[in-house]
Amino acid sequence: MISLTVTAVVFGVVFLAELPDKTALAGLVLGTRYRASYVFAGVAAAFTVHVVLAVAAGSVLTLLPQQIVHALTGVLFLGGAAVLLLKKDEREEDVRKPEDQSFWKVSGAGFMLILVAEFGDLTQIMTANLAARYDDPLSVGIGAVLALWSVAAIGIVGGKALMRRVPLALITKIAALVMLALGVWSLYEAIA
Repeated sequence: MISLTVTAVVFGVVFLAELPDKTALAGLVLGTRYRASYVFAGVAAAFTVHVVLAVAAGSVLTLLPQQIVHALTGVLFLGGAAVLLLKKDEREEDVRKPEDQSFWKVSGAGFMLILVAEFGDLTQIMTANLAARYDDPLSVGIGAVLALWSVAAIGIVGGKALMRRVPLALITKIAALVMLALGVWSLYEAIA
């Protein structure tokens, strides 16, 4: 059974953490050059692969004693908050242009770009942490995939407008504060 609460929490945390990420900017660049639906298909497939891997890793963590899992996830969330607060501003990266505009070329370029760029990324590690914390792989997976797909869609379709209205630094700080709160809460649960 799917927990809407867990799904919503995961969605919110992953969404906020992914918005200021380089992959949102890469999606924006690809979306301005190529057909949006083709780009989204490749990006969405790559994000799905990453979430499956992260949830599987997080599910393995649930085999550890609960107190250790809370302490581990708390430390990792605090580390993630520190990474968000200390990272330098992201810039649009050069994206290799496919030679033609066919579905397979464009979606393949989007898939490979995200597959490589997101491997071991903060949101993938965070998804594994959330899977371990909630011990609900399906709800965590759905929340994470929907968040990543939403950020990809925003980046591809309307990223420029969002970045003009909401400073990237503010989005990053909000994501860091949410992760900081989750880290403190997890460490509290480990001690209590």
